[in-house]
Amino acid sequence: MSRKAYFLPLVTLCAATWIVGCAQTPGPGLARGTQLYENCVPCHGKDGMGNVELAAPEIAGLPRWYVERQLIDFQTSMRGAHPQDSTGARMRPMAKALYRPGDVASVAEYVATLKPHVPEWIGMHGDTAAGRARYQSICITCHQEDGSGNEALGAPPLTRQYDWYMLGQIEKFKNGMRGAHPEDPMGAQMAAMSQTLEDSTAMHDVIAYIRSLQKEPVNGR
Repeated sequence: MSRKAYFLPLVTLCAATWIVGCAQTPGPGLARGTQLYENCVPCHGKDGMGNVELAAPEIAGLPRWYVERQLIDFQTSMRGAHPQDSTGARMRPMAKALYRPGDVASVAEYVATLKPHVPEWIGMHGDTAAGRARYQSICITCHQEDGSGNEALGAPPLTRQYDWYMLGQIEKFKNGMRGAHPEDPMGAQMAAMSQTLEDSTAMHDVIAYIRSLQKEPVNGR
């Protein structure tokens, strides 16, 4: 076989392989996000409702901007790097696997399309009235009166999250497992706010009030 005759089939094979590869890996966007989300299903579920046994929170319907920021924080070790943060340690490699340009934005876009639901109440008790007073004094500025959050302040919505997860995150902010990175001013702000909830009673009370704000979405959102 001549060198030319050998080379042409090789080029054809490479081109075919490239085309198949392109078909399997969509460019940035919802299709790519749908594909990438399969890596999230084992913990967060197909519907994004999370898993209490794996300490995986509900992520369905979270704003795209918030999901993007958290994934970047995990990628850069601004979040999840504390040696005692076992769930954060699990998330960091998952976030770092989103290495192609546009991957983070794509999976965030897909997560935002998932239908949110009011999560199951696990059984945490608290004084709603006392929690309301605390919420209005320390949380309302960022998370707003209805708990819907504020993108400009980097504050996520609180109305679609488990009580146990919120408690766990407050505890992480209080003990320095989250919000301690010098390049995380928003986390630092939350860490400071968490210190005003002096004990478990105070934390349970404010979470009980947040739970009272949680209502099923209207028109599927």
